[in-house]
Amino acid sequence: MLPDYIYIMFFLALGIGFVGSAFAVSWVLRPKVPENAVKNAPYECGEVVKGTSRVQFNVRYYLFALIFVVFDVEILFITPWAVVFRQMGMIAYIEMLIFILILALGLGYAWKKGALEWQ
Repeated sequence: MLPDYIYIMFFLALGIGFVGSAFAVSWVLRPKVPENAVKNAPYECGEVVKGTSRVQFNVRYYLFALIFVVFDVEILFITPWAVVFRQMGMIAYIEMLIFILILALGLGYAWKKGALEWQ
């Protein structure tokens, strides 16, 4: 059993070493001080920059994206369950009902708080 873990540790150390060496090389080769103010300015396809580059987004965009991701991941969990549902039996059915109930409660909470209203 120990030789199996030696291979894993070897590849883990190799991966950490590879990433660490990439960081070290980039740190050594990077320019230390910007040459002038033009190099620090944002570049927008040759156009002169007007105003700041900071743009504020409404938090509702993030809420909608988060809700979408939650239900997208839900579909990723439900699809394989539906494929093997007949072999898993009643316990799997009850577990999936609990899973869907928890997500429905979260959706109800978001709906009640007004996270799904766009005004």
